[in-house]
Amino acid sequence: MNRRPAGRAAEPLPEPFTGPPAEPAGPPADGEVDPYVPAYGRVDLTNCDTEPIHVPGAVQPHGFLLAVDRGTHEVVVASASTSALLGREATGLPGLPLRDVLGPRLAGEVLALDAADQVSEPLHTTADLAAGPGVEVDVVLHVSGERLVVEVEPVGSSPGFSPVSYRSTRAAVGRLTEAPSVEALVQQLAHEVRTLTGFDRVMVYRFDARWNGEVVAEDRRDDLNPFQGLHYPASDIPVQARRLYEVNWTRLIADVDYVPARLHPVLDPGTGAPLDLSHSVLRSVSPIHVEYLRNMGVGASMSVSLVLDGRLWGLIACHHYSGPHRPSYDARSAAEFLGQTASQLIASRERADERDDALHAQDLLAALVTGTTGSGGDPFANLMADRRLLDLLGASGAALADGGRLVTLGAVPDPPVLRRISALLARGDGAPTFTDHLASLDAGLSAVERVASGALRVGLGADRWLLWVRPEQQEVVDWGGDPRNKEIAAAEGPGVRLSPRKSFEKWREVVRGRSVAWERWQAVAADRLRSQLTSLVLGRARDQIAVAESLQRAVVLEEPPHLPGLDVLARYRPASGSELGGDWWDALELPGGRVAVVVGDVSGHGVHAAAAMAQLRTASRAYLLEGHGPAAALDRLDALAGSVISEHMATAVIAVLDPATGAGHLASAGHPPPLLVHRGGASLLPVTPRPLLGVATGRAEDAAVRIPDGGVLVLYSDGLVERRGVSLDDTIEQLRVAAGRSADLPLGELADSLMTVVPGAEGDDTTLLLVRCAPATR
Repeated sequence: MNRRPAGRAAEPLPEPFTGPPAEPAGPPADGEVDPYVPAYGRVDLTNCDTEPIHVPGAVQPHGFLLAVDRGTHEVVVASASTSALLGREATGLPGLPLRDVLGPRLAGEVLALDAADQVSEPLHTTADLAAGPGVEVDVVLHVSGERLVVEVEPVGSSPGFSPVSYRSTRAAVGRLTEAPSVEALVQQLAHEVRTLTGFDRVMVYRFDARWNGEVVAEDRRDDLNPFQGLHYPASDIPVQARRLYEVNWTRLIADVDYVPARLHPVLDPGTGAPLDLSHSVLRSVSPIHVEYLRNMGVGASMSVSLVLDGRLWGLIACHHYSGPHRPSYDARSAAEFLGQTASQLIASRERADERDDALHAQDLLAALVTGTTGSGGDPFANLMADRRLLDLLGASGAALADGGRLVTLGAVPDPPVLRRISALLARGDGAPTFTDHLASLDAGLSAVERVASGALRVGLGADRWLLWVRPEQQEVVDWGGDPRNKEIAAAEGPGVRLSPRKSFEKWREVVRGRSVAWERWQAVAADRLRSQLTSLVLGRARDQIAVAESLQRAVVLEEPPHLPGLDVLARYRPASGSELGGDWWDALELPGGRVAVVVGDVSGHGVHAAAAMAQLRTASRAYLLEGHGPAAALDRLDALAGSVISEHMATAVIAVLDPATGAGHLASAGHPPPLLVHRGGASLLPVTPRPLLGVATGRAEDAAVRIPDGGVLVLYSDGLVERRGVSLDDTIEQLRVAAGRSADLPLGELADSLMTVVPGAEGDDTTLLLVRCAPATR
């Protein structure tokens, strides 16, 4: 079940680097600023990984940039390209109203978008430029710090690509959607982007866990050598460049021989800092990257990010070899849209693949646990005699430590080595930890790499752990040039100019000392087995059960705290035959005089349900005390629950109220609907619940609520209304009718009545929480 993804690696071609480019035609005259050196100074391969490429102090000259004060609407910073494109020197523009620079009509359109908070909307319009009146332009806006950044690019693009239309883009999206696999999807993506933009070569790169990159798809001119299958080292793209790719999805270099257009002034006079161009479409790129492209024979390039769940997955890298190339802004925007669509499709396909693997592992885990616990005798000995333990994670060997005992299965190193590996991977909470390169943790472990180059560990409590190992798997990697270029140059000494490599001939390497990489779903399967084994261990230790019961009693209070302005009453009934359940309730005073009340439920019984309940209750208090509303607190609980409750399910309902008015908001996550008891009856509150906690989908919504004079808010767990063979809607309606008939009862009597109104309670915890505004507060 180790489905290997469609190539993982990193790439060098798209954008960020540092270091002086090929020298300009001649040195700058005395007193002039060298336009080829960024505002932050010269760079080379010794400092490119710290180069602040988001503040180069210059833009590419095929457009011009103005930074505008959002209060006064005056120009603060201008690019030198205004001289050629606008017919006005940049040095004379700071301090002028934007309308005096762009003209009243265009300036009015720009400022109207800013006033309406719609700066993400580009403008396609006309402007009076040096080339003449009424020139078609694309205007792109964004906010950088305190400034509105206005970038103007005359329309006009290189030939060689198809016209962009809604219909053509929609058709391209349809073809991407129909791709049967990630491999087919990225190949279709390369073709669609090349058709849109007209570049000579379009490649799709995928990054691996170490940010090396592999060309996993390409569409190219027939006369070009193929790059597909080549790998590129992580050093080709510094970390700050990868960060920019996650912020700004598209980057165009229309001409690698461009002369950067300096910003005037370089430092914003209002802030004393350089203008942050992270979101700029014209930002001048690192001179080392320009040199890198020249060394490859590239005349123009463009990149589009592929981002999955907020993390850079890969890049669409476009190269042009026959001179400058500037696709229209519409074509670039369409390419970015295809990149965003492809990112979602790739994420969906990978999740589907992972789900298939995880479902298979779940079936295997269930059989493994049944065999371990159902055959009698020592469960740990049973486990270590079952080869399905190795099949579960695709391992070649396993070891289990239980105090001073060490039991092994399959091919493993000697016991001292196993204990050393376990110590290196150990973490306090016992959660899964893994590596495919043990020698990186301890060079001495290279001696056992033929048996154990990779390992995955889970903890089972004090002096107990389970470890899986995998042997070395040698891999032949074809690099696009020697990946050790930077290290070689540094070793040759200060007399050697540290510049990007000039050779991109295929360079073959045999990678040794690594195992097959561990997949995320395998860590999840190991963690589920850990939960099962931990339960087994706890089940054999009555003293630990007693500790857990004490924990639950400490968490689920017998009486609510005194809350000014509110009468709060709670009832809790444990499941029959078990003091360990997953229900909880809470009531606490918040800053500003508001009050929060909560009822939650973790499915199941026993130590794990109680422990998960305690963690969720503690987290909900923290989120509410931090100032989050009910919906926001539930969304944060959902993110936490995925790692806390594992195989359990959880629900919760939260209300935040003002005791003085009885008004507030509530939100629900898969929980039974609250009731509002009032004079004349009771009604279900219209709350749209988000899905169960821990499923990592959907969002909660706040709903307004107001407790009327004499009214009661009723929150409860499903143990109050859920009955086998009876519709939940029917039992909730039964509860509502009974609550309406008892509206005038004191809270204690109302609670006693509601706890028994639905007969046939069956083996589940039951929680009931009643809230009434004290009469004195009205």
